[in-house]
Amino acid sequence: MAGQGSTGNVIAALASFFIPGLGQLVQGRLLMAALHFVLAALLWLVWLGWIIHLWSILDAALFKGRA
Repeated sequence: MAGQGSTGNVIAALASFFIPGLGQLVQGRLLMAALHFVLAALLWLVWLGWIIHLWSILDAALFKGRA
């Protein structure tokens, strides 16, 4: 991926908007995707999942790949 603000990151952020961790999965970061998905799922049970959901969106949008 080209870097922050690239089309790939925008698509990843949109994917994470719908399902936490999906954007990280699109970027090929399997462990981070699983972490975001599981944390969001667990915390939605106590109404704090929106915090992880927002973190997931921002993480996907601001991701800078290896140079």
